Amino acid sequence: AKVHFIGHLQTNKVKYIIEDMELIHSVDSIKLASEIDRHAARVNKVQDILIEVNVGGEESKSGIAPDQLGQLSHVHVRGLMTIPPVEGDEKFLYKMQQLYLDISSKKMDNIDMEILSMGMSGDFATAIRYGSTLVRIGTALFGARNYQK
Repeated sequence: AKVHFIGHLQTNKVKYIIEDMELIHSVDSIKLASEIDRHAARVNKVQDILIEVNVGGEESKSGIAPDQLGQLSHVHVRGLMTIPPVEGDEKFLYKMQQLYLDISSKKMDNIDMEILSMGMSGDFATAIRYGSTLVRIGTALFGARNYQK
């Protein structure tokens, strides 16, 4: 099975998952990328990652610029991911598409723009119109989460 890590990853947990992951989504800081690089080197691996971009400028979300990763030799940026603001304004999807295309046109070490991950159950069709190649549709497939205390 090809295993992807989706969601927030704490730097102190990287060592536990690095050997089993094909792709780590939502790398949202240089500190996390550096930790992934360090542990990938330890297991003699180049780890595929997606860079999280805070396209809506929301304070509750984080993200980094892909060009900050050039010195990391054990990570390979395969693309970008975002979760736009809840209001779902298409301007954020457009902005993300433009960033993806801009980075794709440049030749940067360890960076190949193959994946644009944006769109969830409620907005995946619109995200696909703006170039998304990977959508997260768990709610559409499995229903809403049932949070119990």
